[in-house]
Amino acid sequence: MRHKIHAVRDGSIAQELGIVPGDELVSLGGNSIVDWIDYQAFSCEEDIQMVIRRGGEEIEFDFEKDPYEPLGLVFGSTLMSKERECVNHCMFCFVDQLPAGTRKTLHVKDDDWRQSLMMGNFVTLTNVSDRELQRIIARRACPLYISVHATDPDLRSRLLGTPRGAVIMDQLRALANAGLTFHTQAVICPEINDGAALEKTIADLSELIPSALSLALVPVGLTDHREGLTPLTPFNARYARDVIGIARRWQRRLKEEKGTCFVFPADEMYLMAQQDFPPDEDYEGYPQIENGIGLCRLLETQFSDACRANLPARPKRCAIACGTSVAPFLKDMLAAHPIDGVICSVHPLTNTFFGSTVTVSGLLTGGDIAAQMAGVPCDRILLTDAALREGEDVFLDGTKLSDLEARLGKPIVPVRDGYELYRVLCE
Repeated sequence: MRHKIHAVRDGSIAQELGIVPGDELVSLGGNSIVDWIDYQAFSCEEDIQMVIRRGGEEIEFDFEKDPYEPLGLVFGSTLMSKERECVNHCMFCFVDQLPAGTRKTLHVKDDDWRQSLMMGNFVTLTNVSDRELQRIIARRACPLYISVHATDPDLRSRLLGTPRGAVIMDQLRALANAGLTFHTQAVICPEINDGAALEKTIADLSELIPSALSLALVPVGLTDHREGLTPLTPFNARYARDVIGIARRWQRRLKEEKGTCFVFPADEMYLMAQQDFPPDEDYEGYPQIENGIGLCRLLETQFSDACRANLPARPKRCAIACGTSVAPFLKDMLAAHPIDGVICSVHPLTNTFFGSTVTVSGLLTGGDIAAQMAGVPCDRILLTDAALREGEDVFLDGTKLSDLEARLGKPIVPVRDGYELYRVLCE
């Protein structure tokens, strides 16, 4: 397998060797390169044997370099191969519930373990063959982020809509036996994989500690666009309390037996159940913060720490646009840490784009913000940066941040964390 070289970094080893764009990488150390994972693994060695194809001729380079020193080759895609798409038919798939008007990229169902390694995406491993699993092990690819949902073979196959779902415990044991680590999650569907099924899932995965690093329990997300899809019971406060109760029992047991809480319910569950979040130390370094596990506790910890700086603040009126679930928490947090001269109001917005059952701030759209924040008396509007596409100022409905500012006639400030929230309120 050959990979066309699109660029060569200035001052790199590849440039010194005379490699130029248009050349093709054939092999490293006698190994054919499947993708970026292979390239990284074989190019980090000190003694390198590299074969390059130029025109119809193959050129061999033998050289030494510092360990992990990059070669300086740039390829046409990050993965150096086609992204692997999902082969599942999950009964709770959020992509299947997207309304018209969302960005086209949101409709791509990726399930690529390489993206899991590189970016922390959750994958199911159903499209990973036994041979590919051995390559994961050989490349020491960890930690991976794995969507388990249920460890019972029949139940997981039913949830994912594929018989390949049944082998997850065999796959996880193979990773654990090889000394690889992984984080896991379970999207909880009421009356399907909660209750006794959840107890089994936690019990099975906890046997793989310390290779299994954590288990996130996330409530199923249901939009108003589920025509023709499997009927599912919406999450409510009762289900949230039940899941939190199961998690707490296991946390106490596993903390005593294995030194880790291991099981972490999502913030949504605590908000829905109207229960206090665990203390900062119980999140054990927030290993799944990107999955909505501990965001509120960390925000409050950061904000209270920042308030100790007692920065001078200019008088102003700010408004926070947020999802309906987190609004009471934000109001309490701001009331507990007032800033002289700053009036900050919290505005829970109903999600009309996905449906009122979607209550998280990260799924707010520009259209809903424009419609519901118009006329709110304030100098600026604050919102979570999670509502914007990473690296871009664009909302899920395609609205640009600059266009939203023009419509509302005031600055809109995306905020990343509690420290930034305090700084923005004071500046």
